[in-house]
Amino acid sequence: MTDSTSEWQRRVDEVWATADELGELVVVERIDALAAERGEGDPLALFERAGARDSAGLEAEAEPLYRRAIAAGLTGSERVQAHVQLASTVRNLGRPLESIAILDGIEPEAAELRDAVVAFRALARVDAGDARRAASDALAALAPHLPRYRVSLAAYAAELAASA
Repeated sequence: MTDSTSEWQRRVDEVWATADELGELVVVERIDALAAERGEGDPLALFERAGARDSAGLEAEAEPLYRRAIAAGLTGSERVQAHVQLASTVRNLGRPLESIAILDGIEPEAAELRDAVVAFRALARVDAGDARRAASDALAALAPHLPRYRVSLAAYAAELAASA
C-alpha cells in the first residue's frame, strides 16, 4: 500500500469508526467523497462505496459496485471481503443459491476469512431450505475454536451433514 493509499484508507477507516454517530446516509456521502478522490474505476474506492451502501441497507445499489470492484482487480483481503459482502447482498436480495456459489468460489482464497465464508454460506443455505447442512457447516467451522468438546462437536457436525 502506498503512502497516499495508506492515508486515504486511514480517512476511510475514520468514517467507519464514527459510522454509528454519523448515520447511514452521511456515511454513504462521506465515503463517496473519499472515493471520488481515487477515480471512478478504482477497485478500493468501488469496494468502499459498495460497503457504505450495503451498510445502509441499499443492497440493490451495492451489488453492482461490488461486482465492478472485483472486475477492476481488487486484491488481497479486500477481494475476499468483497466476495463475502456481495454474497450476503445477493442473499438479502433473495438469491441464496447465487450467494452459495459466490462463497464456494472464493473459499479457496479465503485464508483468515474462511470462517466468515462458512458463516455467510450457512445463512444462505438456511434461506435455500437446507438448514441441516447449514448447521453442519457452521458447527464444523466452530469446533476447532473450542477448548473442549471439539471432537464431539465435529462428529455431530458430520452426522448432520450425512443426514442433510
